[in-house]
Amino acid sequence: MSTTTATPVPATEMDRWPDTHYWNATKGFKSWALTVDHKRIGMMYLVAILTAFFLGGVFAILVRLELLTPDQTIVGAKTYNQLFTLHGAVMVFLFLVPSIPAALGNFFLPMQLGAKDVAFPKLNLLSFYVYVLGAAFAIFSLFAGAIDTGWTFYTPYSLQTNTAVTSMVLAAFILGFSSILTGLNFIVSIHKLRAPGMTWFRMPLLLWALYATSVIQLLATPVLAITLLLIAMERLLGIGIFDPALGGDPVLYQHFFWFYSHPAVYIMVVPAFGVISEIIATFTRRPIFGYRFVAISSLAIAFIGFFVWGHHMFVSGQSEYAGMVFSFLSFFIAIPTAVKIFNWTATLFKGSNWLASPMLYAIVFLIQFTIGGLTGLPLAALSTDVHFHDTYFVVAHFHYVMMGGTVFAFIGGLHYWWPKMTGRMYNEKWAKIALATLFVGFNVTFFTQFILGTRGMPRRYYNYLPEYARLHGFSTVGSWILALGFIIIAVYLLKSLRSGAVAGANPWGASTLEWQTASPPPTENFFDTPHVNTGPYVYPDEELAPRRAA
Repeated sequence: MSTTTATPVPATEMDRWPDTHYWNATKGFKSWALTVDHKRIGMMYLVAILTAFFLGGVFAILVRLELLTPDQTIVGAKTYNQLFTLHGAVMVFLFLVPSIPAALGNFFLPMQLGAKDVAFPKLNLLSFYVYVLGAAFAIFSLFAGAIDTGWTFYTPYSLQTNTAVTSMVLAAFILGFSSILTGLNFIVSIHKLRAPGMTWFRMPLLLWALYATSVIQLLATPVLAITLLLIAMERLLGIGIFDPALGGDPVLYQHFFWFYSHPAVYIMVVPAFGVISEIIATFTRRPIFGYRFVAISSLAIAFIGFFVWGHHMFVSGQSEYAGMVFSFLSFFIAIPTAVKIFNWTATLFKGSNWLASPMLYAIVFLIQFTIGGLTGLPLAALSTDVHFHDTYFVVAHFHYVMMGGTVFAFIGGLHYWWPKMTGRMYNEKWAKIALATLFVGFNVTFFTQFILGTRGMPRRYYNYLPEYARLHGFSTVGSWILALGFIIIAVYLLKSLRSGAVAGANPWGASTLEWQTASPPPTENFFDTPHVNTGPYVYPDEELAPRRAA
């Protein structure tokens, strides 16, 4: 591995700040509220999901603060149950699922295709307002008694508690439709709107990732929607479906829920794979090693992901033979994921690696996601899952995949495309300080929980034995460091909007189409229709030196 300190490439006409761009082409609230411009819709999604991330983060900080001592610290048991449930529900349904596809995907999918917009611009706007409606139901639930079931809404407890389960499952039901509409739009756009000359294997890997994700969204989300609707009907009408007291089967609920929710893990993480591919290609100045394998592995993950849900139910009393099959398939799905990790690492090897902040996020992603992936193997094995099930080991594994993976990739992608979205550069020094803070805070918080889990600490417990106090306290301090890192990011990104240096069209020297237009882009994305005659990651010798922004 080597690094480069290249000299700047001379500025071009496109590097000047454009007089008219998507941000100022039309003005006023109505121009944003009724816009069909995918870039503006992407920005509105970005604001909405970051708000959800802030809300979910506050709940997480309060949960960790309560766990600082073995007995009551700041809230009672009932409030604690509501806090961890709201943290999970908000983070999963309002932030993680839509984060990369709806925000970054909406903004950059048409641009990477060389198109002016998505296939159905009005449907795209509708999906945003469906998301807002679902979010409104979720917020209503906060003031209507909250929920205390955990984000999985397991029956029969979710049918019996007097908290606001009905409104929260309706929120998730509505949010699912937003996800379906976005997935449908992306699939049709990729099939129909590729620029002249852009064959399937000339597409950037982010598009492959979004395509695979959209397939999961279309096929799996309706199952969750129907399941949650059944819960609402059972609570409102007393129909016996999942409640054994009414002749229902609570294990049937788990089958339905995990048939969606395990593929949903890939809805959250596969787009992150696409972001990491884009960053690594740009900052190593190399095509991704084994491009076709990386592309196809996204589809393989989407396909196999539909057949592994049963590994969440090894201790539910399901058949031993079913458990063996689900265990095998859970190990099997690690193969396409390992293909990606190997190929990204091979791309880094002997690359002209530029360690700018987006690239550092990608490297941190590789470390943390690999830990998350490898710690999933004991949970896929029947013998060890019995020991780790419902302990903090599962909590740590899940957060290494979802936060150490998806969230870090999302933030890395935000740093990578921030100059394109806003036309401004951020402070690189503070970006690296913030990343270091996040890395320390994240690992102090969650690696500690692996140790707690292996020592038998159950998850979701309000009180715990004194011998766990030191590790819980260490984890709580880590959450404060983590919060500090996010505050630093918010400050320098917002400051860049006012005083950041002009980014120019292509400050990173990237090769995909979104960088071949002005920053911020014009409403129609490109001044002329792009024509593609090479793969997505081709770096001529004269462009080996990445451009340095001021």
